[in-house]
Amino acid sequence: MANSKSAIKRIQINERNRMRNKTYKSAVRTLMKKYLQAVEVYSSNPSDDQKKAVDATMSAAYSKIDKAVKKGVFHKNNGARKKARLAKALKSAASQSA
Repeated sequence: MANSKSAIKRIQINERNRMRNKTYKSAVRTLMKKYLQAVEVYSSNPSDDQKKAVDATMSAAYSKIDKAVKKGVFHKNNGARKKARLAKALKSAASQSA
């Protein structure tokens, strides 16, 4: 158990940061899954509506990844890798449907 006032405060701050990190990581995982599902639907049945849905989910996922990097939840290379993985999924789906 923490004995000093500063140690107690550090414990509280660490818990707050842990919860923030957990929220961002969970949101990024969820958005990535939604995006990959949208890409899968688009590759099986390419249409303008499906393409718009893919673009919207990609924008949301990119935004959340960028915010997580800005907050320090992810390292910038980790964020770049996640975004590259999403772009690669769309590119491979587009090449299969073409």
